[in-house]
Amino acid sequence: MNMTLSEEQLLIQHTAREFAQKALAGNAASLDNGEGKETFFSNLRSLAELGFMGLNIAPDFGGSGAGSIAFSLAITELARACASTAVTVSVTNMVAEVIQTVASEAQKRQYLPKICSGEYPAAGFCLTEPGAGSDPSAMRTSAVKDGGEWILNGSKAYITSGEFAGVFVVWAVTDKEAPRGKGISCFLVERETAGLEVGPAEEKMGQKGSATNPVYFDNCRIPENALMGELNRGYQVALGELAGGRIGIGSLALGIGLAATDYAKSYAQEREQFGKPISSFQALQWMLADSYTELEAARLLLMQAAYLKEGGNAFAAQASMAKLFATEAANRACYAGQQILGGHGYNREYPLERYARDVRITSIYEGTSEIQRMIIARNALAQ
Repeated sequence: MNMTLSEEQLLIQHTAREFAQKALAGNAASLDNGEGKETFFSNLRSLAELGFMGLNIAPDFGGSGAGSIAFSLAITELARACASTAVTVSVTNMVAEVIQTVASEAQKRQYLPKICSGEYPAAGFCLTEPGAGSDPSAMRTSAVKDGGEWILNGSKAYITSGEFAGVFVVWAVTDKEAPRGKGISCFLVERETAGLEVGPAEEKMGQKGSATNPVYFDNCRIPENALMGELNRGYQVALGELAGGRIGIGSLALGIGLAATDYAKSYAQEREQFGKPISSFQALQWMLADSYTELEAARLLLMQAAYLKEGGNAFAAQASMAKLFATEAANRACYAGQQILGGHGYNREYPLERYARDVRITSIYEGTSEIQRMIIARNALAQ
């Protein structure tokens, strides 16, 4: 594996870093306080114009075609400035990739340009349910054929960008008699479809600028051609796309961890105690050394997973390893950063308090750390 980034990848990384510093960083605290939404949406439109809403989507459908490595690099840089924006971009890219992978040609041409161009501010991934989180095969949302239509009934939980997504990819049971996980299909449902209702945003601990909503389907009628991919084969699609999404969340965690560690380092170089900067004390030096080492290891794991995915190779286990390690390392890095700041690290005046809240969810969503360990262990034991 050649770790040298191409000119295009370096350009995307630089563009993402520059945009994040100029446009996202100044609005992150406002979003955390429930403000700055207008700027948030303006930034999403700008990111779409820069090509960041379809980084791994073919140019024929309005995407950048830059690949999975560029996607990981971009999400990391965006997350260093604003986790809420980064997760919106990450999930929207994941939905676009689902459509590109399994949708019909007509479906791709109908929805991908709208996602990539920013006509849709975001796109939603409707898999999780109140009773089916780590085990999506237990979902109860159903789709019943009625003439030339499908009727959706059920509910989805914790849907990123639910209240402003233009289109949703929705999983539902289409064969109740099939073994668990075998009778699930995948559908494309537009935001304004009758019978689709988005509930109030969740009151979350962190990443408050990213709306997370329940989505309800009450006799929601969609056309027959809203089915995406093969009938009763949607569960396999979900598992495959979750693996790609884990590269995005691992990259997001890496960005937050780097932001926290960089801030703690700068603070330690300026803060004086006992007549000298606290960065001169070995205890704090080792904390910084451990954080930077773990985050660099996380970066390499993420690059490996992205490299394998981009080359069309099996990558699910590597994506789980990268997601597990990156999110856990980033959580440790944020807590170490808070410790270095002392009491200031617990104060909302300083960004470490927000980083610690924003990073916490990364070891939970897109598959908890425990689920990642199960995937990794099963893969190892099968060899």
